[in-house]
Amino acid sequence: MRITRIISEKPVKEQDKVDLSSLDSLFASFRGKHGSLIPLLQGTQHAFGYIPREAFSRISQETGIEIADIYGVATFYAQFRLSPVGKNIIKVCHGTACHVQNANAITDALKEELNVLDGETTPDGMFTLESVACLGCCSLAPVMMIGDDTYGKLTGKSAVKILREMKNNPCPKKEATV
Repeated sequence: MRITRIISEKPVKEQDKVDLSSLDSLFASFRGKHGSLIPLLQGTQHAFGYIPREAFSRISQETGIEIADIYGVATFYAQFRLSPVGKNIIKVCHGTACHVQNANAITDALKEELNVLDGETTPDGMFTLESVACLGCCSLAPVMMIGDDTYGKLTGKSAVKILREMKNNPCPKKEATV
């Protein structure tokens, strides 16, 4: 069997250089402490919204942990992001209850509306689309969250309608969607 390499159509953009000096106090507070890697990664992500490439070198210098090991931890845990995300993160639940209620239709409709793939961010930096394992709202299936707002009993069409309303009015008053 012959395997062919799939070449990405989108060029990988280099992230802008990041000034890590804002992390000096974070590093100082954990200097010399065992078990500091995850708090350092969390603090870095809190400061930038993701973990910039340059931060891995700095964390390695501060902790003595190899960059590959730091990267291994950062990619193992779903809480960490290695690239910037949009202002609004759209999470579509694909747990069992949502899956059987056709969560795929919601994700597909949002991908088409935003013109992004799952896990990508729109070019304007406004939205990031993510499929997640479970949002814990099974009685409202299928469900999506945008920020802290939960929307249930959705169809692809109703999800797109919510998104369009959000684009037109970035600070809407959320109404219950049960």
